[in-house]
Amino acid sequence: MKQRNADLLMMLVTLSWGSSYLFMKNGLNSVSPFNLVALRFFLAFILCGAVWFKRLRLADKRTLGYSLVLGFLLFAVSASVIFGLRSTSTSHAGFLASLTVIFVPALSVVVLNQKPGARLITGACVTMTGIGLLTLSGPMSVKPGDLLCILAALLYAVHILVTGAAAKVADPLNLGILQLGFAGGLGLLFSFLFESPQVPVSLEGWISVLMLSVVCSAAGYIIQSIAQKYTTPTHTGLIFALEPVFAAAFAYVFADEHLSVRGYIGAALILSGLFIAEMKRGRTSPKGMESATTSKPPGMAFKSAKN
Repeated sequence: MKQRNADLLMMLVTLSWGSSYLFMKNGLNSVSPFNLVALRFFLAFILCGAVWFKRLRLADKRTLGYSLVLGFLLFAVSASVIFGLRSTSTSHAGFLASLTVIFVPALSVVVLNQKPGARLITGACVTMTGIGLLTLSGPMSVKPGDLLCILAALLYAVHILVTGAAAKVADPLNLGILQLGFAGGLGLLFSFLFESPQVPVSLEGWISVLMLSVVCSAAGYIIQSIAQKYTTPTHTGLIFALEPVFAAAFAYVFADEHLSVRGYIGAALILSGLFIAEMKRGRTSPKGMESATTSKPPGMAFKSAKN
């Protein structure tokens, strides 16, 4: 496969992840938050498990243990975004969840004692300025939903670091698939504890759930796992940084969500900060493209051990 075609496939995957915020928000009209998490990840697990059933049978206890931890983190990330969407807009959620790009190297500095690069510091400063413009609606007033989306970005950064460590000692593909099952199981458990589990009763609800499961999670991962072998980490990271743009575009076209002038400036600054942070990888050699891994914020679709 040519790199151009791989980049186009990654663009399609990023487009689907950008749409996931809108589907999550619409899905909340039919089912409760934990119920939505359960349906999304269980269906994705079933689809991916059916494709790689023979490989899943080889999973060992170590892989199962790491998958449980990753599944818990994935569940926490998804729940944070879904609950956040109850009190913030799709556009806000998309841009704030993209802060994972900043949080990953920042946590690496804290955990691994790595020295932060100039681009990371600059990107973080630009991004924080953009967050202020996008989310502050009054004197130091931030919506709870915005805070939950920022928390989701931080939790996903932890998920990425744990995945990186787990992938060194366990099968990355099995890690990715099994964590979907554990995330769905936790969603079902919490749904039984705090909600009344049910299936969508409307066509719109089923469309949202199936798009989240089939397109944004299962198919998104399958395509990504193939395409990422033929492109570089730099290209992948920069394409992933477009997710909040797609999220805002879907919100504008299908949900009639509009940002204020200050909001658009803030969103542009967040995107600029993400690009600045990602561009630090600009000298990555294409020789490592097949084994290189890049993570993104998510539309909380399944993006495992590449991430």
